[in-house]
Amino acid sequence: MAMDEITRHYTNGEITVVWKPNQCIHSKICWTNLLEVFDPRKRPWINMQGAATDRIAEQVSKCP
Repeated sequence: MAMDEITRHYTNGEITVVWKPNQCIHSKICWTNLLEVFDPRKRPWINMQGAATDRIAEQVSKCP
């Protein structure tokens, strides 16, 4: 599977974060401001139980 075809879905039952590596510019905004959820050192790197849904939504809205 080519990198541009990969799509990952992470959910906490209230919100789903969709990550597409080919569209991600790795700005680091997500993990710089919400490391409890977005931690590139861990696998899986997104832990949807790491923060409240509203904090996750707010952080994702800042993604370029």
